[in-house]
Amino acid sequence: MRRKLYDKLGLKVGLEVHRQLDTKRKLFCDCPTEPAEGQVIKITRYLREAQSELGEVDPAALFESKKRKKIIYHINPANVCLVEMDEEPPHDLNPEAVETALQIAALLKATPVDEIHVMRKIVIDGSNTSGFQRTCIVALGGELVVDGKKIPIQTVTLEEDAAKIVSTSRGVVEYDLSRLGIPLIEVATAPVISSPQEAARVAQAIGNVLRATRKVKRGIGTVRQDLNVSISGGAVTEIKGVQELELIPLVVELEVKRQLHLLQVAEELRKRLGGQALPPPQYVEVTNVFQNTKSSMVRKKLETGGKAYAVKLVRFAGLLSKESVKGIRLGAELAGHAKAWAEVEGILHTDELPAYGITAEEVSMLREAVGADEQDAVVVVVDEETKALEALRAVYERAAQAVEGVPGETRAARPDGLTVYMRPRPGSARMYPETDIPPLPITHEYMEKILSNLPETLDQTAERLAKTYSLSSQLVQALIDEEKEELFEQIVRATSLPATVVAAALTETMRNLRREGYPVQNLSDQLLAEIFHSLASGLFSKEALPDILGWMSKNPGASIEDAVKSLGLSHVSSKELEKEVEELVQRHAAEAGDPRLVNRLMGDLMKKYRGKVDGKLLHNILVEKIEAVKQRS
Repeated sequence: MRRKLYDKLGLKVGLEVHRQLDTKRKLFCDCPTEPAEGQVIKITRYLREAQSELGEVDPAALFESKKRKKIIYHINPANVCLVEMDEEPPHDLNPEAVETALQIAALLKATPVDEIHVMRKIVIDGSNTSGFQRTCIVALGGELVVDGKKIPIQTVTLEEDAAKIVSTSRGVVEYDLSRLGIPLIEVATAPVISSPQEAARVAQAIGNVLRATRKVKRGIGTVRQDLNVSISGGAVTEIKGVQELELIPLVVELEVKRQLHLLQVAEELRKRLGGQALPPPQYVEVTNVFQNTKSSMVRKKLETGGKAYAVKLVRFAGLLSKESVKGIRLGAELAGHAKAWAEVEGILHTDELPAYGITAEEVSMLREAVGADEQDAVVVVVDEETKALEALRAVYERAAQAVEGVPGETRAARPDGLTVYMRPRPGSARMYPETDIPPLPITHEYMEKILSNLPETLDQTAERLAKTYSLSSQLVQALIDEEKEELFEQIVRATSLPATVVAAALTETMRNLRREGYPVQNLSDQLLAEIFHSLASGLFSKEALPDILGWMSKNPGASIEDAVKSLGLSHVSSKELEKEVEELVQRHAAEAGDPRLVNRLMGDLMKKYRGKVDGKLLHNILVEKIEAVKQRS
């Protein structure tokens, strides 16, 4: 879609950028924030919803509580303590995390609060043992200029990261507590972003501000973007967990198309229903319809004690399978709610039947059982009785919302840019004060100290790198885009390697390897630094660097010496090299005057010594030996 069309649709996008801070310890205890080896123990919990101070229950918490999940926590004592297990009160706020958060606020021109008050945000999906996440606003009302447009920053918030999900199965979810409590910064913008591409540029600009502190973690799982997307006539949809910056435009574009599709469906439904609401539901057992079915998936459920239940959706025929964009269908919306609320595997509906082994005769019997005509749709769920009925209740409620238009809800982003239903949007009952942590005053003197020690921005870093190391603007930008500018400087300062060689390897070479399928994410900064130190010491030549990087990425835990040996790049002594070149030149002494001889012999030598000897050194020796022959003749 073009920008003018998004303006016409009234697109509004707000961003919440979350990133882990690279502090030595967690936000409310002394546990380290780095992964650790150690024995893992497990504990089991069940979480239930509780009323707020005003006697209200948050809808998102109520949704999660209905699942009654058994929660198993994995605990490594090396980086998990009683605080994460909710067996000990939280300690005071981590000063290092607070200082970094206030630095970020200052870079965003936000106004710090007079006192930091920690709040509890109810979360009972199991990602926090206490049933709530601790969070605190540190600053308000900043701004960021992106492409000449002012983007208001609503809040800068410091909070604890959630536990990492390990596995899920029916009724059971397992979490690793190692990540729980790592300081997490959240920067939230006002909903003034008006195109998918602008959303990505704003997210990148915020990310650049966070990285300028040199106090944020890198890698998979350390950063995510949440989006709040709406169009005129639609509703605010909160989209959680967009990890890839490049995915943001597609997620926004597809959400716009989803809301447009739902608005079209709502308009058609209102016409069909004559402006009336959807009639009350009747949930009918239809197990007998499928007693002799040839559908393997239905038969499997029935043979394990399941039952089939159905509900009629009046005048919905044809609308469940209608698809304006691949993957965007009302039927998928209903299935998403059924899966989320009742944890069933899916639904069947008459828009897609007969299929899956279900015959036309069974469809006819199904319609008769629920009193549906050809203008109605029928949805079927086959599962345990309680789950099937709960799923159909969720289906009916979502169908009733379809008559009204687009419901406001929280959805999760998928790798293909589409989204799936997660839960209702949270309400005001979700937050209440933390009683175990005293307020933290932010004094004028403290802020003056922070303002006087602000880090350079990435724009300033780029300018300095280009000037100091004589790098092109493209190479500098590539270093920054790959988040390797700090590592680049560390390597160049610690070795005698040319800056361009290091920069090109950290950017172009790594990108090429990634494109070829090498798992370059296995190459930590520490390992990369060791590889470059080995290059500088002469263990292998710069021509072998791509091979070394590729081999090391595929062999985590192996040493650089292992890579050199495996690739056949063992060091060649200068004496051996000179002897080899001398003998080669002597065999071609009669051609010493031919200006093409150097290139021809160089090609032969590189076939044998590529990766073992620096090409420049080899070239110098070859030229020297040829000149010696020419002088003797």
